Amino acid sequence: MLQAILVIVGVALLTYGIYELVMYIFRKRSANMADPYELTPIIRRVQVVDVREEPEFKAHHILGARNIPFSQFSLRSQEIRRDKPVYLYGDGKFTVSRAANTLRKNGYNKENIFILKGGMEDWPGKTKSNI
Repeated sequence: MLQAILVIVGVALLTYGIYELVMYIFRKRSANMADPYELTPIIRRVQVVDVREEPEFKAHHILGARNIPFSQFSLRSQEIRRDKPVYLYGDGKFTVSRAANTLRKNGYNKENIFILKGGMEDWPGKTKSNI
């Protein structure tokens, strides 16, 4: 019985490790990771895009960010300028990584696509709430 539990836990940990590795490779291929503190001084010169759905955006978002929900991202990604760096953030790594991959596939330069480390949770700057 103990061996069965250990096998199940081992498989679960291995699966999670593979998932994290795939997500890491996906992010590295599509975008650069950016520390929130490096965005703060340049926030007015770049595009900040929140890929969370509208209710989460309205509840709390980075001041100056634009909301393009991931559910609409492939249709609305052309709203993002190609000549300025874009910083993407959201709640999870998966949706932000997929949004970055969408931009890369649509011809955006990988060097101008950034994923904000920690998303909203680690943002040290000004925020806004529409509620």
